[in-house]
Amino acid sequence: MSWLSFLGQRGGDETERREATPDPASERAPDTTTTDTAAEFATAEAATQGGAAGGAAGDASGDASGGQPGDGSWNFEALKPEPPAPAQAAPGFASDPLKTLELKPQIVEALSTVFDPEIPVNIYELGLIYDVIIDAEARVQIKMTLTSPACPAAQQLPGEVQDKVRRVPGVKAAAVEIVWDPPWSPERMSDVARLQLGFF
Repeated sequence: MSWLSFLGQRGGDETERREATPDPASERAPDTTTTDTAAEFATAEAATQGGAAGGAAGDASGDASGGQPGDGSWNFEALKPEPPAPAQAAPGFASDPLKTLELKPQIVEALSTVFDPEIPVNIYELGLIYDVIIDAEARVQIKMTLTSPACPAAQQLPGEVQDKVRRVPGVKAAAVEIVWDPPWSPERMSDVARLQLGFF
């Protein structure tokens, strides 16, 4: 079996598994808790007008505007939406150009020593590394994917990548994030990987 057939079969098996598995989200019951805001305000207005008429007729418990809260009229203060809570800035992970220029070549070299156990090409040339982010404190975040979610190396590769990057001189910390969007395909391989796998 050629490497192209092997990679296509791995992706095809995963596609069949996804199609055979029902989507739990599609079976959720429809949300019946939606409130008709326009109808609520119309009801409030009618109740207020009724309260005003009652006050004009001599209802001592209410005033001309429909009475105070607690006497059967609407409290418009309660209908006002609560002000949103002030947004809190999430801790960011911003790329630093100087640290990236300093450390990225060494990190790429380290990533080139990591291999998928079933494919004789390193993961960088294979196109599994989507992004290398290095901040001003020399912390590194690696965004990578796998050839398929059912990849046998799914448990091994992220830990190996993190360990290799952490060992690069100058790196203070390393984290690996597995992403599936966009999905990997053979088109992401470099020319070097294509040549090694006989795609030319």
